Amino acid sequence: MRLWLTLLPVAIAATGIAWWLTAPATVDASQIVALDGDATQGEAVFHASGCASCHHAENAENDTVLSGGQGFASGFGTFYAPNISPHPEAGIGDWSVADFAGAVRLGVSPDGAHLYPAFPYAAYGRMTDQDLVDLWAFMQTLPPDETVNRPHEVGFPFNIRAGLGVWKVLYADRGWVLDVPPELERGRYLVEALGHCGECHTPRNALGALDRSAWMQGAPNPSGSGRIPALTPNSLTWSVEDIAYYLETGFTPDYDSVGGHMAEVVENFSKLPAEDRQAVAAYIKALPAP
Repeated sequence: MRLWLTLLPVAIAATGIAWWLTAPATVDASQIVALDGDATQGEAVFHASGCASCHHAENAENDTVLSGGQGFASGFGTFYAPNISPHPEAGIGDWSVADFAGAVRLGVSPDGAHLYPAFPYAAYGRMTDQDLVDLWAFMQTLPPDETVNRPHEVGFPFNIRAGLGVWKVLYADRGWVLDVPPELERGRYLVEALGHCGECHTPRNALGALDRSAWMQGAPNPSGSGRIPALTPNSLTWSVEDIAYYLETGFTPDYDSVGGHMAEVVENFSKLPAEDRQAVAAYIKALPAP
């Protein structure tokens, strides 16, 4: 009995800590709902964020139909991009802008479930309020699609979503990776937030979190074939103009052309203003050597 009385407070405390660590966060939507979204500006955010690259159907000719279904292999299983078209049942058409903000910034679905970080909400968490509502406004203009979501193929224990709450506490750092002067802030925003470039170009630890100490130093290809190249100055010797031109046309200074998933990144960035591509290039050239 005495042992039980000793262990009971410990058990209660442990339960409370576990609940706190695994409970989904909620977004303060008061400022967001007060803003008016601009769909024209939201289209640029849409392209910079690469929404269509993951959420259009595999081999689809129209990348504005965000029906989902593409599979993304990882060491934890295969994740399938969901339908994020404005369809009210199959997609996110019945969401509010607050629901959207919770998913994009915190990785929490409207019903309170943790989303897997295959969706780069740790990067999108740095998105400004105005860009978020502009993006939402643009997405309302896209065609609805009734394709049903395909469930992820993730085994135990990674199929227990409550554990993602602990992962977020440990690794969902929404602070900026690099301190930069004012003239590089736009490039940092495009690379570290909207473009989420570090998701591919930075190595990960055993739990799938980005190793920020090796920022942009290259990483194994999650598909298991080849390696994503480093963008640090010891590996990438292109000039600012070379990088900006590559992001516009897909052509390298050696007259090679872009391939793989990067082709879609170039397709997205080619639709942005030239000054944005220049800003990204300037940020990349300012990356510290390993």
